[in-house]
Amino acid sequence: MSSTPQDDARAALDAAGQLPDAELDLAAVALRFARIDAPEADWRGAQALLSQIARRAVELANADPAADGGDTARRRALLAHLIHEEFGFTGDAETYDDMVNANIIHVLERRQGLPVALGILWLHAAEAVGWAAHGLNTPGHFLLALPHTRGQIVLDVFAGGTQLLAPELRALIKRVSGEQTELKPGMLAPMTKRDVLLRLQNNIKLRRLQANDLEGGLAATRDMLRVAPGHAGLWREMGLIEHRLERIGAALASLDKALEIEPRGEAAARIRGLVEELRNRLN
Repeated sequence: MSSTPQDDARAALDAAGQLPDAELDLAAVALRFARIDAPEADWRGAQALLSQIARRAVELANADPAADGGDTARRRALLAHLIHEEFGFTGDAETYDDMVNANIIHVLERRQGLPVALGILWLHAAEAVGWAAHGLNTPGHFLLALPHTRGQIVLDVFAGGTQLLAPELRALIKRVSGEQTELKPGMLAPMTKRDVLLRLQNNIKLRRLQANDLEGGLAATRDMLRVAPGHAGLWREMGLIEHRLERIGAALASLDKALEIEPRGEAAARIRGLVEELRNRLN
């Protein structure tokens, strides 16, 4: 039996899950997720546009010796110009919660998306020219950082790559996460490539679960695990969704896997209680 485009995309995710984080191609893996979520979409057109962005980034970098030599401010300006002016990408504030904003194919088609989707385009362009850049694990609103000699500059790619100084950063955190939220050092910790990809796809998973689409949420979680098979939190989430679907055997298998990966801590203690309860139901 011939494979479907979704089968091919899932096989590629499985292969990506075996790679070291540094070897992951962020945009390519995001494209695989998008093909699964929107198999009818023009993924080849999206792939061609990603290649065009990378080529243009190299051209601009070659024409800007200061940026290519390490001037962080010039790098920020060049990438902002490339992504937001030349290619016209913007943050979608009007239909923010629409799932198309987390699907990289639709983001490339519409030139609009969520902060993390736009961030992947920035990271894709930066990697094409060999510049260091990384996502930041800020709550509620993905930010991006470019390293420099005194640390890093923090950018809001949803706002066109605007640099955020400490007061603006603190105000943003309070706006998106509540007035009681304070800026903490961990919020500015670099994210791995895997974490960026999981944050992108988590938007799909959460929106499906919020719509009470448990099967869709389960499928999204399973696909996330293809890229991060050692992620205990995702195994826990899959087990909890399977529990809600009354698939007790599958739930136990997923929860046992979570405990195997992460046997200690508060989350593990709670899961052990649920596992015991589910096993009693099977007896």
